[in-house]
Amino acid sequence: MNFSYNNNNIISCLLRFFILFQGLLFLISCSSHNALMGVEEPVIPEYVDYTTNRYRNPIIRTSLPDPSIIKAKDGFFYLYATEDIRNTPIYQSQDLVSWRYVGTAFSEKTRPTILDNGGLWAPDINYINGKYVLYYSQSTWGGEWACGIGIAVSDSPEGPFTDLGKLFTSKEIGVQNSIDPFYMEDDGIKYLFFGSLRGLYVMELSEDGYSIKDVASPQPIKSSNGIEGTYIHKKDGYYYMFSSAGSCCNGLNSTYRLVCGRSDNILGPYKSPSGGNISSNVILKGNSTFVGPGHNAEIITDDNGQDWIIYHGYMVDDPHGRYVFLDKIDWVDGWPVIKDGFPSEESDLPYFK
Repeated sequence: MNFSYNNNNIISCLLRFFILFQGLLFLISCSSHNALMGVEEPVIPEYVDYTTNRYRNPIIRTSLPDPSIIKAKDGFFYLYATEDIRNTPIYQSQDLVSWRYVGTAFSEKTRPTILDNGGLWAPDINYINGKYVLYYSQSTWGGEWACGIGIAVSDSPEGPFTDLGKLFTSKEIGVQNSIDPFYMEDDGIKYLFFGSLRGLYVMELSEDGYSIKDVASPQPIKSSNGIEGTYIHKKDGYYYMFSSAGSCCNGLNSTYRLVCGRSDNILGPYKSPSGGNISSNVILKGNSTFVGPGHNAEIITDDNGQDWIIYHGYMVDDPHGRYVFLDKIDWVDGWPVIKDGFPSEESDLPYFK
């Protein structure tokens, strides 16, 4: 038997050992926390391979629609989603690919009650003035006038969150389907964007972000009918509005797709590269493997400067919910591009020091 190795072999082996050791330390810390929280022990998903630095989509094979993400002050990423897991699920990761369930934002006792029987949809997580601030929708399926948006706060990204109640309902402001909140601060002004398929709207928030300055003044965003799930990303002097068009929730018959428009003003109007409606610029759609990709979370930039986008979609081979996907975003001639325009089956891992 030949036991000779060159230096490259030794370095490669040490590097792989170091990566696996880091993963083990993470799992040990997860285990200790989970023991306290009473949740299941975490495992590295079989679709993440740290020895080859590759992952496969979807990254979370649990139904977590409409994800929202934040990198918290503790250095971890936290993901919140529409409550297919009741009371708004929270997941934690250190690298965007291996996630563990840490609990829910609310309990049955603290659950928001804008509607007595409404579901908690499309949360939007933010860090404002030293607090983790969660804007959420509450609605019933088809209840386009029986819905509204509320706010909850916490000292920790893992919660528990204290519900501060509603900001407004559709009936109060005269805007049908007032769901899907998105918060953004720009030039010292705090905005809340919202709306679904009946047009997108924006209102200015108070300085602390806990209330609307004037609930009688929802401002429509031009050319925004037929889209939902607003997310605005500021880059190189432009505002990029990522939204979703089509049907989100019909399993393998879903037609959801991710679209994008651009403006030099946060209030729009947002246009496609040809100057047309946002919905004409489709940057991600389904194929024979994955269906209905859309409603993306915040764009995250890794330590190599690569941008990443997380969103939900269906697996054709396992259509039991809207799973969580991750893909690179590149910028070509001032516009976001996802390779091939479809969810990737496999890709390199994001890089974080």
